[in-house]
Amino acid sequence: MGGNHVQTKFILLGITDSPCVQAPLFGLFLLIYIVTVVGNIGIMVLVWVVPNLHTPMYFFLTHFSFADVCYSTVISPKMLADLLSENKTISFAGCVMQFHGFAFFATAECHLLAVMAYDRHVAICNPLLYVTVISGRVCRQLVASSYLIAFLSAIIYTGCTFGGSFCGPNQIDHFFCDVSPVLKLACSDTHSSEMVIFAFVAINAVGTSMIILLSYICILRTVLRMRSAQSRSRAFNTCASHLTAVSLFYGTIFFTYLQPASSHSSLDKVASIFYTVVTPMLNPFIYSLRNKEVKGALVKCRRRVSNRC
Repeated sequence: MGGNHVQTKFILLGITDSPCVQAPLFGLFLLIYIVTVVGNIGIMVLVWVVPNLHTPMYFFLTHFSFADVCYSTVISPKMLADLLSENKTISFAGCVMQFHGFAFFATAECHLLAVMAYDRHVAICNPLLYVTVISGRVCRQLVASSYLIAFLSAIIYTGCTFGGSFCGPNQIDHFFCDVSPVLKLACSDTHSSEMVIFAFVAINAVGTSMIILLSYICILRTVLRMRSAQSRSRAFNTCASHLTAVSLFYGTIFFTYLQPASSHSSLDKVASIFYTVVTPMLNPFIYSLRNKEVKGALVKCRRRVSNRC
């Protein structure tokens, strides 16, 4: 980052400046964060300890849960601390690190969702080739490439966001260091940076969503050809959890980031709360309550624990 920044710290204005609302919000978001961490780590542990879940689909799910925990942790602890503190400052380096961590894990989730869609496509459309196509080595390569692309993209996002000069106001109108509110504080021209960020968000978000869309078009065509109603129902149930997670994640991402800078409004905070705080909490429920294999594994684990007690 070659910008000559002057600011050594920023002030996060947060979700609200009303003291009577901050305490209830702290309790609510603390509960959500605890459920997020426990739920996602629970999914990861369940997949590790239950042999029936040692399949590519659940291998990808563990990494998706890991990304959920990490990018929620990048945002939530600071947000919770600011709700109870009058000192809402964050250092320039801290702001850069928070944004980079968020960008990395959010971008990784985009690619992991695309990988999971491809996995379902091969499983349903080419079941005889599934073991060959989605081998253990291929699984590791797909996950590694998702993290690598996310890391490189995050470096570009961070460089474009913080590469200018910050010599004026230092109040970020948000509860974390995000692109639009940070760029509004830059003294230098940010048009080229905004275009680069928009282009890479489009490549990552639209590119991965196209992979998901094409995968599900192929899945739908295959399912409609199935003669057995039971087979069709099983195929749809397999994809339902993933489709729900995709809809929640991409809906808010597209609303927040694929719009001109002049169009950003106070609704951005609501959307940001949804995809940084709420969605990571919902994903464990989506993948457990709507998945017979996960529910079956949970029942087995409960029986083991109760028998030992």
